[in-house]
Amino acid sequence: MNPATSRSGLQPTAVQGLPADFRWGVATSSYQIEGAAREDGRTPSIWDTYCRVPGAVHNAEHGDTACDHYHRMPQDVELIAGLGVDTYRFSLAWPRIQPGGRGPANAKGLDFYKRLVDELRGRGVTPWITLYHWDLPQELEDAGGWPARDTAFRFAEYAMLAYEALGDRVEHWTTLNEPWCSAMLGYAYGAHAPGRTDLGDAMAAVHHLLLGHGLAARQMREAAGGNPLELGITLNLGTATPETGSEADREACRRADGMGTRLYLDPIVRGCYPQDIVGDLAAQGIELPVRDGDLAAIATPLDVLGVNFYRGALFSGVTEDGSPTDADGLPVTRGVERDLPRTAMDWEITPTELTDLLLRLQRDYALPTVITENGAAFDDTVAPDGSVPDADRTAYLADHIAAVSEARLRGADVRGYFAWSLMDNFEWAYGYDKRFGIVRVDYDTQRRTLKDSAKWYRDTIRLTRNARRD
Repeated sequence: MNPATSRSGLQPTAVQGLPADFRWGVATSSYQIEGAAREDGRTPSIWDTYCRVPGAVHNAEHGDTACDHYHRMPQDVELIAGLGVDTYRFSLAWPRIQPGGRGPANAKGLDFYKRLVDELRGRGVTPWITLYHWDLPQELEDAGGWPARDTAFRFAEYAMLAYEALGDRVEHWTTLNEPWCSAMLGYAYGAHAPGRTDLGDAMAAVHHLLLGHGLAARQMREAAGGNPLELGITLNLGTATPETGSEADREACRRADGMGTRLYLDPIVRGCYPQDIVGDLAAQGIELPVRDGDLAAIATPLDVLGVNFYRGALFSGVTEDGSPTDADGLPVTRGVERDLPRTAMDWEITPTELTDLLLRLQRDYALPTVITENGAAFDDTVAPDGSVPDADRTAYLADHIAAVSEARLRGADVRGYFAWSLMDNFEWAYGYDKRFGIVRVDYDTQRRTLKDSAKWYRDTIRLTRNARRD
């Protein structure tokens, strides 16, 4: 078969500088694709609730059906295998496995994931499980949510239920996906479930998310004994570049980097929170709720760091009218727009900053990394022949994969790349308005169609593997 040429004019070619065991994958999450929201014992998550809040989600859309993956799973696995990837990253739905967030496991919920894992393994695709991708059982939110310390212990209990059921056939486990989003979008900015707006609660959520991660990691490591286990966490990370060389702009970048990167990686890798950020929070009357033993648990050794990268950012330390403080009298940390290409999310496209990020992570934290999400939403159009020419997405993937290769050539220990997303899906507060998939989903018929980007990705993987054999 000759490689397909995307309509962007980009022809698939072998990617240089990647090791023979480099992982190629695609990624999804449970609430975004599964549907079956009320079937087989699943109870509501915070997203089921949030979607019913007037004005919270585009067109009042929700994940009740989503991509109907719960009923179409075998066909979806066949589609995944046809892309030639060796790894599929997916998340477990906590309220499907442990309804209400307490008590014993739900056998029917676990059976679905056992079937999924077996289908993947039967097709030669490695399952890569994420335990938490934002679907907290609503009952736990009613009891305080992530700002409540008990939620960390409930998470560790749920993690062990999942590991005990699936650990004999799954080696790769991620505890949390993007705890920054869970804490800040969910509890500080009100843009994600559960829609709360209190910075103090958000900072408590940060600590308890990390504590839950550490407790789960420690217990899973102990339970594994000598069995294979690759354990990690996935963080959404970017770069922070000052608009100018001014002290104010450098300070804005320090704060942005501290709140977005170091607040998570320092305790995970070094067992301590960054003191400058602790001081910044104290100036606002906020203290992280750390107790004896918490940081030791959070720093449970990991095997891999999952990196979700979508964009870097430029920051200024002054308002547009030149003030160094905002309306509340706090130092300004303002994102500055650049004249760069953008996605349908209005996100700047900054592939070279992925190289910068990976080199920085290698230098400062020295954990092996895998790109667990990278991709872009664009306004796709179906051609008269039924194909989906998505030249912008193909170019996006090509540029970011090249950035990964460049990072490896310059010394970063990057071990895999997973495209986000396998298919169009429920995009949180954007509902079904934004399409990230390399596979198009017709939400009326649930028909799946490979976009040109999927064909390009498939052929790029094949050519890269073949080049290593030659």
